[in-house]
Amino acid sequence: MRTLLFDLDGTLSDPLVGISRSINHALTSLGYTALPESEVAQYVGPPLDDTFRVVTGAPEAEVRQLILLYRERYAETGFAENTLYPGIDTALDALAQQGIPMGICTSKLANFADKILHRFGIRDHFRFISGGDIGVTKQQQIARLLSDGAVDPQARMIGDRSVDLLAAHANGIGSVGVLWGYGSRKELADQSPLRLLESVDEIAGLVDLP
Repeated sequence: MRTLLFDLDGTLSDPLVGISRSINHALTSLGYTALPESEVAQYVGPPLDDTFRVVTGAPEAEVRQLILLYRERYAETGFAENTLYPGIDTALDALAQQGIPMGICTSKLANFADKILHRFGIRDHFRFISGGDIGVTKQQQIARLLSDGAVDPQARMIGDRSVDLLAAHANGIGSVGVLWGYGSRKELADQSPLRLLESVDEIAGLVDLP
């Protein structure tokens, strides 16, 4: 049975509060202006180092310092400022009951993802967590999963941003976009996913993916 690879932020849970507060903690610690939460929303999903480069234009050494400050706060409180989308636990239960193998592929550190999944009581649904790091793209993460045999080319990537879909297609695997997260319909549709899901209830139907 094909493995379903799930993104975390914006796909299974809404992390905006914790991410926004942690980004602003890092920015203000180094003298930058805090961003409105509504502006931070566009940065949910892509790698954190890319976000700080875009927001600040800072040199690489300072980008790394911003990331360290972000992670300090996120590890203490930010990871818990996170909400599971209603119905996700039920949808994952339905897939698990049908024996569908599932994994996590997220740009955030694997240990953060593990804490969040345990907090929501859904960690046991996932066979593995592939987490990102500075300079590691989601495309590289999926390539490593394929190389290591954790998934095969029949796997499918499910996410809310174009970076999720692009990473899947670059590795020759299909994708599914979800519309309750932070990517627009156009952003996702432009990447030609196998499906666009309108609601969490449709996750259970992924068992029938081509």
